[in-house]
Amino acid sequence: MELTIHTMSVGARLRCHVRLAKPRVLALIVFCAVIGMFVAAPGMVPLPTLLAGTLGIALVAAGAAAFNCVIERRRDALMARTRERPLPRGEVGATEAVLVAGLAGGAGLLLLYHGTNALAMWLTLATFVGYTILYTVLLKPRTPQNIVIGGAAGAMPPVLGWAATTGDAPPQAWLLFLIILLWTPPHFWSLALYRTREYAAAGFPMLPVVRGRRHTQRCIVAYTIALAAASLLPVAVGMSGWIYFVVVAALDVRFLALAWRTLRGDRDADARRTFRFSITYLSTLFAALLVDHHLGA
Repeated sequence: MELTIHTMSVGARLRCHVRLAKPRVLALIVFCAVIGMFVAAPGMVPLPTLLAGTLGIALVAAGAAAFNCVIERRRDALMARTRERPLPRGEVGATEAVLVAGLAGGAGLLLLYHGTNALAMWLTLATFVGYTILYTVLLKPRTPQNIVIGGAAGAMPPVLGWAATTGDAPPQAWLLFLIILLWTPPHFWSLALYRTREYAAAGFPMLPVVRGRRHTQRCIVAYTIALAAASLLPVAVGMSGWIYFVVVAALDVRFLALAWRTLRGDRDADARRTFRFSITYLSTLFAALLVDHHLGA
């Protein structure tokens, strides 16, 4: 294993660190943060602010993801979904991963401080601590409500983007935070439904492991209903208009139908379909918010 690490090419080693940053999750985080920047701005976001904000948030999020992989590397080795990550495979050492993650996170915070403003930097640092310490270390291995409480860190990207653009975090930004916060449980619990045995084997007290499938399915429906209500708040407060309303109404109907099918059908295929659509739901909702902001006025 050590021989494999030391004989890897620079390119292969770099690809390992990119994988530790969880690029698919990272892309969604950065996307929501950038939407937050553009929705916060009355016109176009100044290019220096856009670049510094986007890269800074991306670097800190990448560092947080890598720290998560380091902390969970032994549990990851027990799960089919995660055992192919670089750390369980021995392609990267834990010390090297911590060093690279720390450098990335530190560089991102400096970029935010000097390229945007202090508020954006401090909020991003708080998000980093919330994800790596509050969620990964304290909540995820101890409580089935880990996603509900720890989801606050994952809901921060639009607030970070808003703060990077304006130096402020008004109620509108926290409304977007609320949407992601309520989206997180049905998103992750749908995944946990068809990965229950893996989470149990790894010792994670995810909701279906502790409370069972039926309870988890009911919770998915309940949170999806709450999410549908919250998703309409931007229209209710005058933050968005008819373009956003039409798109999000269609998204809500589809998400609710899938959540209900997950409850009634009780099949892994239904849970998997709900999980996959949840990603489409969030990305499309934020895209509609941006289009409505610039075209719907």
